[in-house]
Amino acid sequence: MVAFWILAPVMVLAALGVIFSPKAVHSALLLAVVMISLAILYIGLDAPFLFVVQIIVYTGAFLMLFLFVLMLVGVDASDSLVETIRGHRLASAVVGLGFGGVLVLAVAQTSVGPTTGLTQANKQGNVPALARLLFNHYVFAFEATSALLITAAVGAMVLAHRERLTPRQSQADLARERVRAFAESGQHLGPLPPPGVFARANSVDTPALLPDGTAAPGSVSRVRAVFFKDPATTETAEDVKRIGGDE
Repeated sequence: MVAFWILAPVMVLAALGVIFSPKAVHSALLLAVVMISLAILYIGLDAPFLFVVQIIVYTGAFLMLFLFVLMLVGVDASDSLVETIRGHRLASAVVGLGFGGVLVLAVAQTSVGPTTGLTQANKQGNVPALARLLFNHYVFAFEATSALLITAAVGAMVLAHRERLTPRQSQADLARERVRAFAESGQHLGPLPPPGVFARANSVDTPALLPDGTAAPGSVSRVRAVFFKDPATTETAEDVKRIGGDE
């Protein structure tokens, strides 16, 4: 009971932050707070299986995957302020309030039997008792939820699929483009030799050697070659600044 009254306000505030936070990354982090607090409540109710599932599956897998996708895609906060469909915010609010009212009525009209203590419920173990409930009393809801998740996964793949507008380039096409670029602009046909190739030392400041034994200027950074006064280059510091000092 003490854990509930401590974590319940935290969960409510974090849940409100998920809804009203202007940035999607902050919403995901606040959702992690809600899930971890719920896992602590599970362990307080002698439900170790649900505690482990809540931490490993939901918080550790689904939520972190969602957070990493947001960080990689880079969702801008201004994107959520653009209303692409007129009136969809008002319609969403009305539908959400209606759904909440239906849930309240459904819970209010539910009749429950006599309360069973945790000791009696977990007499044969938490996992067997949970399996008995899922696959006996609530098997229809369990199968319906499974079908819904599979449908959502298929829908996500369909929405993420993009048709190829141009034919896929083969290795021969890529080779012809490299040869054409070499003939037109003198671009190197392949990757430049890395530092230390066929040299006496494998270091970033040791140039690769050409077949005649001379140093390959393209194998060492121009900045390093200038500041270390490599004889293989004739560029000066001013040339490096003109080309671009970020290298």
